[in-house]
Amino acid sequence: MDGGASISGFSREGLAKIGPALQGVVDNGFLSGAVTLVWRNGEIADVTCVGQRDLSTGAPMTRDTLFRIASMTKPVTSAVIMMLMEEGKLRLDDPITKWAPEFSDMKVLKDAEGPLDQTYPAPRDITIEDLLTHRSGLAYGFTSMGPIAQAYQEALGDVLNTGQHPDAWMEALAGLPLSYAPGERFHYSHATDVLGFIAGRIEGKGIREVLFERVFDPLGMVDTDFYIPPEKRDRAAVVYRIDEATSSLQPVRFAQYDAPPPFCGGGGGLISTADDYLKFALALLGDGEHQGVRLLSPQSVALMRTNRLSDAQREIPFMGIPFWGGQGFGLGLSVITDAEKQAWMGVGTNGAFSWPGAFGTWWRADPAENMVMLYLIQNSMPLEPGSASQLATGQRLAAAAALPMFQNLVYTALGR
Repeated sequence: MDGGASISGFSREGLAKIGPALQGVVDNGFLSGAVTLVWRNGEIADVTCVGQRDLSTGAPMTRDTLFRIASMTKPVTSAVIMMLMEEGKLRLDDPITKWAPEFSDMKVLKDAEGPLDQTYPAPRDITIEDLLTHRSGLAYGFTSMGPIAQAYQEALGDVLNTGQHPDAWMEALAGLPLSYAPGERFHYSHATDVLGFIAGRIEGKGIREVLFERVFDPLGMVDTDFYIPPEKRDRAAVVYRIDEATSSLQPVRFAQYDAPPPFCGGGGGLISTADDYLKFALALLGDGEHQGVRLLSPQSVALMRTNRLSDAQREIPFMGIPFWGGQGFGLGLSVITDAEKQAWMGVGTNGAFSWPGAFGTWWRADPAENMVMLYLIQNSMPLEPGSASQLATGQRLAAAAALPMFQNLVYTALGR
């Protein structure tokens, strides 16, 4: 540590290294920009903004920049499901057919990469817990290989720009065979989208309204929504993807809406800011409560933050990498179980929990350090059928290296 020059236990000199390190990645053309935030022991220790949110206009990244946070949506939807459980409106072992009869009499592929007509009857119904732990047998097109991957694309459309009505979308998803039997293994999927629509059916309203009533409004998350209103678009960061032919960042196009869209996906549709998501992360770090607002009981948060995958399930690679070494998955959250053995979510401590997004966004709450870290970029991985299997060798590796750089700098500034 550098003597008295510290904040919240951090070396100021150490935190000051974050900006130049990330700026180097931006200068090399791998990222358009980034916003990072570090909170510890009741105060914000650092906010760093580098690069541009829009390369065509030169608009800079700022603390209030809006980011598409993709699968960082999943912990929020999962928390709402836990609220409903506390109120006795559902149980973890409930079959989802109680609210989603479309998923009755499901078929399972005999070979997850094999012919779609080679199936067997599912041995049991999908449960709420199966959805929360991605052990439902559902899939994404981009996490699958073989005919089922293309079938997802054809049935559900572009995962980034789905315009279907939720009921039609649920019917289309239920019409596809499961990749694995319910409960068999972790297979990343549309499960949390299904959870969101089930929450809406239980409450008799759309998932967007449910999230506003139960999470966004109580916590004061004023910039979090499923679309970007026209008056906020000048604050929105453009999502980019590296063009392999030119090695340049090219924008990824999204449908724009002037009102809430018909499809609000609880598995990946949210747009938010660093300060907004911090409030949600602090509620989970605070055992369900933040600044006098209680979302969940400590017991429910403990369930979310406790690994539920078996040792055998954690042996199975995730997105082409041995992701589960030293970590597990609870209810909507990953959690570090052995910091010395885990390698894919950067340096951390046992019990630290998080879940990232497909556009490079990431957060972590670390109870041992009483700390929250947020890392927001807009750099899309390919989301076409089968593309997730290439994650470990894909085009985003150079940009992805910026995240562990940020993580290491934060923990090093703590003297860890």
